[in-house]
Amino acid sequence: MAPRTKKSPAPAETAHAETASVETAPAEPQQPVPHVRVAVIGSGFGGLGAGVRLRRAGITDFVILERADSVGGTWRDNSYPGCACDVPSHLYSFSFAPNPEWPRVFSGQPDIRAYLERIADTFGLRPHLRFGTEVRELRWDEERTRWRVTTSAGNWTADAVVSAAGPLAEPQIPDLPGLDAFPGKVFHSSRWDHDYDLAGKRVAVVGTGASAIQIIPAVQPTVRSLTVFQRTPAWVLPRADREVTGVEKWLHGKLPPTGLLRRAGLFAIRELQVDAFVRRPQLLALVQQVALRHMHRAVADPALRAKLTPDYRIGCKRILLSNTYYPALAAPNTEVVAAGLRELRGSTLVAADGSEHEVDAVVFGTGFHTTDLPIAERVYGVGGMALAEAWKDGMEALRGSTVRGFPNLFFVIGPNTGLGNNSMILMIESQLNYLIDALTTLDSIGATAMQPTERAQRQWNLELQHRMSRTVWTTGGCRSWYLDEDGKNTVLWPASTSAFRRATRHVDLAEYELLKRTAPLGDARDTEVVPV
Repeated sequence: MAPRTKKSPAPAETAHAETASVETAPAEPQQPVPHVRVAVIGSGFGGLGAGVRLRRAGITDFVILERADSVGGTWRDNSYPGCACDVPSHLYSFSFAPNPEWPRVFSGQPDIRAYLERIADTFGLRPHLRFGTEVRELRWDEERTRWRVTTSAGNWTADAVVSAAGPLAEPQIPDLPGLDAFPGKVFHSSRWDHDYDLAGKRVAVVGTGASAIQIIPAVQPTVRSLTVFQRTPAWVLPRADREVTGVEKWLHGKLPPTGLLRRAGLFAIRELQVDAFVRRPQLLALVQQVALRHMHRAVADPALRAKLTPDYRIGCKRILLSNTYYPALAAPNTEVVAAGLRELRGSTLVAADGSEHEVDAVVFGTGFHTTDLPIAERVYGVGGMALAEAWKDGMEALRGSTVRGFPNLFFVIGPNTGLGNNSMILMIESQLNYLIDALTTLDSIGATAMQPTERAQRQWNLELQHRMSRTVWTTGGCRSWYLDEDGKNTVLWPASTSAFRRATRHVDLAEYELLKRTAPLGDARDTEVVPV
């Protein structure tokens, strides 16, 4: 559409406009934009953990910006039937907030969400929370050395921003021909429609990842028919779940060191597994045999077994835990289509192998935007550079936490901080240590902001990708959601959680350029780079 041009007013119109402008009442003065020391994005484990650590460090001038109406992050959004964690609860919790009342070894979504609500209450975070506040833009103000935060509920400025939106925040639904015209119900696993009853319906589940293997056994007994579109089979191990006994709860409540001992044991077992994933994938052969026996015990049909047997090494894609997944797939009302979904023709779903399947509802268990974080499209750093542009060749950060060109922007669960075998809470707490050390260091040396040097960020990521080259995620023969479009693993950490804790214990000022404000905030002058 051609741009519109402004029409010059006729003389009479001009005179009238001048008269009107004289008579118009003066505009009310613009309200000042509130300023905080730290703006935290998201109220899941990362955002709430950041709030707790900030308060403990004596930093109380912060807000936690949450687009939803309650805390919980991914444990609020994912409320699908059967939703639970695949890390034992006593390890999947904050070290500073043990919960002796976990009901199961692997607790479900309602219990984890309730735990996060208690964190918000216990640690006094409610006054800092701003619900219904979606961050639409973060823009670095070079003149005033601060972030301008634009949200759906008003604007802020902040000395520092903590991005704790997480990689499992934005669902990914494939762009399929005919999807918009499907006459039935469609939703993603993380946007479950609880008002729609699947009982007696012909249901399709697209995907066989961590969410799908929990959804399938939960809905299979009640649906009329279940069609599972499996592009790539997963390796599945038994899930050693059970109720936590009353004696265990009493013991952990009355004698807290017993809970710490349990947590330490769970941690040690998982740390011992790291070597097989990151340096000696051949050691996983025994685990692969356990997975095969697990499948053979549950699936008698050789044809179905063939469909469900992966052709890549275990660990290359996320290893799944379930005792009910294989029996659900072997049930008479379930059909496994060993091909991806190609298109929809009305209520008919057409697979990549050409087979057609009539359904009433489609549930997408197709994951999230993990290698192309949507928040990156809303962040503008030095010189107006978009973070998405800076990451066009793949996400990267220094120590998974900071990015050159984006001063005082700190990530929680940033690039290459994901895990394939342990609790993400351990990584979150390590990054929070780094965040607090960075902020207190800035105060102690009288600087305003910090950003990684180009050399430090490049060196960190070169070494990281070198280590990645021998991991099972690279050599295992699969294509996983850990990899971006160029095949680069920008999601996982190729070492132990202990190694990451050591790497983020303190900020190394030799890796940073420091920015110092040289004029009052009311002035608009440049900042200077302070040599360290």
